[in-house]
Parts: sequence; structure tokens; C-alpha cells
Amino acid sequence: MTERIEKIVAELPSLKDVTGVWAVADERLARGDAAFPADLGIALARTYGSSRQVWQYRSVFDHLLRLLATTPGPDHAVQALRLVCSAEVAGTGLDRYTASLLASSHEAADLTVAFTGRASEELRACLVHELVLRGVVVEETPGIAEWATSPHWSHHPLGRLPLRLSDVESCADLPSYHAHGSSHSMPYGPLESRELTVIADAPVPPVEETTTWSAAAAMAKAVANWAEESNGRIEARLFDFAAPLDAGSVPNALLALGLECLRGAGKTTDLSVAVRAPAQVWRVLFAAASTGGAYNSGSYGAYGRLAAWQSMAALAGSPEGATAGEAEARVRDCTWHVFGADTKWFEQVAWDIGLAALAPGHRHLAVLAATDTD
Repeated sequence: MTERIEKIVAELPSLKDVTGVWAVADERLARGDAAFPADLGIALARTYGSSRQVWQYRSVFDHLLRLLATTPGPDHAVQALRLVCSAEVAGTGLDRYTASLLASSHEAADLTVAFTGRASEELRACLVHELVLRGVVVEETPGIAEWATSPHWSHHPLGRLPLRLSDVESCADLPSYHAHGSSHSMPYGPLESRELTVIADAPVPPVEETTTWSAAAAMAKAVANWAEESNGRIEARLFDFAAPLDAGSVPNALLALGLECLRGAGKTTDLSVAVRAPAQVWRVLFAAASTGGAYNSGSYGAYGRLAAWQSMAALAGSPEGATAGEAEARVRDCTWHVFGADTKWFEQVAWDIGLAALAPGHRHLAVLAATDTD
């Protein structure tokens, strides 16, 4: 270690403000010394990485990683990977985060080093799909194509995803990162549209609930992190009708199903329902999965993509084990609705989702609602 790094490491726990350390790293990087932030991060991880109590370490390390990963240029990508792949840092669960940071700010050609060096298989898998989400044709990208198209990682959960985006995924909202923070879209919340209104005499055939625990868990994949890592709650249920349900009767059906999320709707508060294209529904589920709820960061892009498809496939009634193409075809055959109501169940802050998928034949309705608050 250099004398400067030794001094920073020794004094770090006593600091009440770490912005001065940030500034040192920023200045060294601006002078062309990309190795310094990586060296400092590795030295800090060696000393404080096993302790969760040193908030100064967590703050400085995150800044160093962001600084390298979000500054364009091959040298910065190399040093970011050297930092996260070092013995002191590897295995700390940063793969998804790092892949998202790198793909957001670097050309694919600058990231080929991840597929020849010490990067973990998990980081590589995440990086492949973070690039796919950004429109990179990885099968045709030298230095990445060989790994991405190899059958050796077909067992990986992300290996089930296609290496090119479907047009259902065309509306994906991706985060914007910089060294001092990030931002992302939130395509959910109170529904303003009333394209479909409740029709008082719209017939609703006799209905039977068919929800199972496994089906509910599959439908909720994209929003599970809201309940597991934040303050959210989820309602995922399945219903079979004795006769085909007219599309115009979906609002009335939603009120007749005994949904917890809509308790009181239609009586003390209005119900809003609108038909949406599959791409718009996927956008909502992807955002919920990839960026998380009020108090968590979600699963990032690669696993967010997987979770969004898992939820959509389950809502559409796609059988377990179906290929990606078969699941997408089933998704396209459904009629998708979004809904919302100012009930006590929905938090009405920023994180509110109401989705309903009417299957082909109109006798099967899947419902997913989620809400979270800070």
C-alpha cells in the first residue's frame, strides 16, 4: 500500500464525514490514475470488509466502485473488475450490482475483459443480460459471444432467457447511475385512466377460486422483494369462471371476487380498470423486480428480467417448463388489465400495482396486486 492509502485506511473509522475521501479518489481518477481507487477499495476491504459496523467503509467502498464502474473507458472497467474480483471482495454478493453499473456506462467492447479474467460466472451471466437489456447483440460481440452462447451455463437460472429482447420487453426502464447516486423510473402508482368503467348490470358468471401456494408464489416473483425486503404486501389469486367472461365485465368481476386489495371499492371508492398491452404490463413488473420497493434496491436488470417473465408467464397460465417462446405466445394471447382503487389496502404512496390477466377462452382470470410504503 502507498503511504496515502495506509493513512486513509487507518483514519477511516474516526471520520464523521467521508466526502473528503471521495474527493481524493475523484481527483486521482481525474489525473488518470484509475488504479488508485481500486487499490484503496481492496485495502479497505482487507481491513474492514468483514465488519458491518463501519459505515464509513460501506460508503467509501460504494463510491469507489461506482466511480470506476460508471466512468467510461476500458481502463476504468478493468480496474472496477479488479476491485470486485479481488480475493478481499469476491463472494460478497456484488455481482448483480456491479454488472448493472458496468453495462450502464461502458461500451460492450470495454467489458470483454470480464469474460477472460477472474470474474465469477455469476457476474458474467448478469453482465450478459444487462447488455441484452441495453440492446447489445451479445451473440455477435467478439470477446463475449463465445461465453454467452456456450452451453456450459445453460443450467444457470439466467440461461433460460433469450439473448435478444422480445418486443414485449421494448419498454424496459433502465436506471441511470453516476458516482454519487442513481435514478430510475417508477411506472406504477395510483391509476388515473378510466378507459373501462364499472357497468352496473354487466354479468359475472359463477366463479371458483383455484389459487395454490405455488401458483401465487410464481405470479408474485416480480414483487416478492417488496414484501421480503421492504414494507410491502402482495395479493396473488386465480379464478375459474363457469362460463366465458365478457371483457367488458372484468371490472365487475374484480369487485365480485372478494379481493382484499379492493375491499370497499365500488361502494366507498371508485374502481379504475384499463386494458394494457403486454409490453406495458412487462414494464411495470420489470421495474418492480429490478429496482425494488421503498426500502430495497431490487434484483437489478438481469434477474429483474427473469422475475418479470416468471410473473407474466404464471399470470398468463403458461405451464411449468414451457420454453421462453411458448410462454411469450401465451402472454400475447391473454387480455391484460391494470386496475387501482383508493382502498385501505393500497398505500397510495408510489408503489401500487394492480394487474389482471384474462386467459384465452375468457374463463380463467389471474390477479396480482402489490403495494409498498416508506
